[in-house]
Amino acid sequence: MILKKHITLVFLLLVVGVMGQSRKSKGDDYFFSYAYQDAVNAYEKDLSKGFALGPSQYLNLAESYFKLNAYDKATEIYLQLYAKDSILENDHLNKLLLGLSKTADRGKMQAFLEKEDLSFQEELLKNAAFNTQLLTDNSALENALEFKVFNLNSNSPNSDFAPSFYKSKLLFSSGRASDKRKNYEPMGEAYLNIFSGEVNQEGQVDMVTPLREIQNSEYHKATPYYTEELNSILFVLSNTFEGELEFDENGKNALAIGIQKLDGTFNFLWRDLSTSFYYPFYDSSNGRLYFAANFDKGYGGTDIYYVNTNRGQIMSAPINLGPTINSPGNEIAPYIFDNALYFSSDIFYGLGGMDVYKANFKNEDFTIPVNLGSPINSEEDDFAFILKDYKEGLLGYFSSNRPGGKGKDDIYGFIVDQKPGLKTFAVNGRVVTLGNLEAVEQAQVRIYGADGSLLLETITNERGDFNLEIPWEPGVRIEATKNKYSVFSVYYNEEQMDAAQTSLMNIGIASYDNMVEEKEGQTVVKLKKFFFGKGRSSLSSEITTELDKVVDFVERFPGVQLRVETHTDSRGGSSTNFRLTQQRSDAIKKYLIEKGVPASSILYSVGYGEEKILNNCTNGVYCLELLHKQNQRSLIVVLNDNILFE
Repeated sequence: MILKKHITLVFLLLVVGVMGQSRKSKGDDYFFSYAYQDAVNAYEKDLSKGFALGPSQYLNLAESYFKLNAYDKATEIYLQLYAKDSILENDHLNKLLLGLSKTADRGKMQAFLEKEDLSFQEELLKNAAFNTQLLTDNSALENALEFKVFNLNSNSPNSDFAPSFYKSKLLFSSGRASDKRKNYEPMGEAYLNIFSGEVNQEGQVDMVTPLREIQNSEYHKATPYYTEELNSILFVLSNTFEGELEFDENGKNALAIGIQKLDGTFNFLWRDLSTSFYYPFYDSSNGRLYFAANFDKGYGGTDIYYVNTNRGQIMSAPINLGPTINSPGNEIAPYIFDNALYFSSDIFYGLGGMDVYKANFKNEDFTIPVNLGSPINSEEDDFAFILKDYKEGLLGYFSSNRPGGKGKDDIYGFIVDQKPGLKTFAVNGRVVTLGNLEAVEQAQVRIYGADGSLLLETITNERGDFNLEIPWEPGVRIEATKNKYSVFSVYYNEEQMDAAQTSLMNIGIASYDNMVEEKEGQTVVKLKKFFFGKGRSSLSSEITTELDKVVDFVERFPGVQLRVETHTDSRGGSSTNFRLTQQRSDAIKKYLIEKGVPASSILYSVGYGEEKILNNCTNGVYCLELLHKQNQRSLIVVLNDNILFE
């Protein structure tokens, strides 16, 4: 499976074998040699002579049209093959959608996506909806960082791409001629080699020469990455044996990952004659080696993987970064900076061909990959993005085949004060129960705009975790709740929004069931038992401490309707006890209202006197003080408990 145009320039696998067809065509040989115009000419010649093409050959023809930017012709064939339920896999479906977006308005592509059951991952549809909104949102575009990119003076008329920082230098790949290297015919230029140049104060690159620190080869060497921790340069190179290209049983030459230690020793880190590896990146913080490859059972074309290493030596099987990052398209060029993964993808909802995306690390997963927008991305292929701290700001480079360059692919630079990209608001955290801090699963977490409109909602997982990301707003309100739980709500202005993104957001919501209990056949607010002074109705600090829990309860569940009821024991006169309990209930109601409980929430305040004795301590019966106190009580009854959460 072959990548987009710039990947062809970058990696150029020498495939000699041909897929089995109903009839051999010269177009097959041209296609697998990356001679796409010759392949189109040969296939069209076969058709003009009345020869039938097999489904795979039609797919090759569509792929060739796509590589040549003949998107209308490519899309027509993809649609025909799709209608026949033929051989379209996810990466071909992605090209179909890309073709629709390039040959018609994006609405046609969106209509096709919504109408057809394409069996795409849920994460892909979520990513597509978010980035489509982001790239058409005027507020997000207005808040985008404005800066200029510059074409490097050191670019050549050939392919120059895949920049990488190397001490005070910049490494990059190029098809420019050097050292009398052989030419690679499909490219019409030399086999790829790695070059270095000095970075000056303006970010331009001077004094470009072939990189001498790595072993010599007449064939492809590309996509370098320098790691100070290993004192080494990682790169991809053609598989060779005794200086000559090495092929698998199908006649395919693939790209391996090599490591060149700057003390002079070279080793293959990973080689497979049938699988090519692209864009190695070493994360020194955890020893992970990231790369792109087209393994079986991926999500589309080329996916991004990592392996665990011990000082660069591979110690695990490859681990796919999953459907949040990888898509039916091709993902390449992983680069990690400041807890964010930058990578390139040709997924259909971007601005053009390959676009650069950024996803923040979130535990063992990632936030939604966000398209960096203009001027990093364009309608053409933009890829291999890198960034580092520089003076008081940041210095970055990327590759692009946009119009106005010097060659097939050029390297562009930029110097900025802050990280580039369309501005978003991303928040992640956990919802827990107040009190015991247990995770609240299936809680609803929502973001509202300053105008009160619902912008996005999600539900928490079994650990109570959530993450939300939206295009930038001038202010937002975050709300979290669940049935029979209280509502958490907080408003952030723009300054507070910036601060909220720097740490996990822990949200506590109260469980209704934890705040009430059953007593005397009715639902009451859960309180510690308290006592009034003998013959008194004034509220002590012990009593107000408990009543403050009622205030909190009503704030969290404002729909409750309450009855305050107070009881005494049988000692004293009956009328006196009625009057005393009524005074006590009224005192409780008065306190609650003064503390903010709406008067409309307290439907009744009742004194029952000694009418509802709980034990045998009635008039004339001798009882211990302990037993008499069982009858002295005040209850806050929830009258609408049975309908409150309907």
